[in-house]
Amino acid sequence: MSQEDFDVDSLAAYLHLDPQKVARLAMRGKIPGRKVGGSWIFSGPEIHHWLEERIGVSDDQELVEVEGVLRSKVSGAQPRFLAEMLPLESIAIPLAARTRNSVISSMCDQAAQTGLLWDAGKMADAVRAREEMHPTALENGVALLHPRRPMPGILGEAFLALGCTPGGIPFGGSRGVLTDIFFLILATDDREHLHTLARLSRMITDADFLDQIRAATDATTTREIFADKEVELADP
Repeated sequence: MSQEDFDVDSLAAYLHLDPQKVARLAMRGKIPGRKVGGSWIFSGPEIHHWLEERIGVSDDQELVEVEGVLRSKVSGAQPRFLAEMLPLESIAIPLAARTRNSVISSMCDQAAQTGLLWDAGKMADAVRAREEMHPTALENGVALLHPRRPMPGILGEAFLALGCTPGGIPFGGSRGVLTDIFFLILATDDREHLHTLARLSRMITDADFLDQIRAATDATTTREIFADKEVELADP
């Protein structure tokens, strides 16, 4: 078993579940895993992808629970507020792009303005590959762009980029829904990525918050809206 893999006990501890429940879920095909020598082995990358997909369809209470589990797994005593991970230089208001490819390129170029992303082209290729696997566009007009796996080799640190196009564009969303708000998640490891995704997913369930982002006219105002919303969600 590689260092990235889990057995039943370690996955149960990671997910805060009973080991017997983990085994039952695996037997029913609810958690991706395989048996080796009679014992269950769970690939770390596959588990992280499974969690990512679960976050995408969870309601707010489930997201709170997932975020709580992941918070204890992120390196360091306390994960950063997402507003602290959103430099002004990484915010494009408006984002001048009209196609899916140009959005991805523009978002990566915008992120590179911070000096924290060292290869915008390589990141854009990885994000496109992830979008080809499964579009990240949601029915509320938001897309959560990211590579399939974190790319720490071309990042100075974890951070976010945000862009808002003047009008919606086709981005692979279901039912033909157009997308106009784009987040680019740039994490340095899987757990950090999942924690960021869980917190961000909670924020974008608020239609008023998204309307405020759409109405913002500059990067400073946009980050203030973002920070205010995150404080509202912070644990008491």
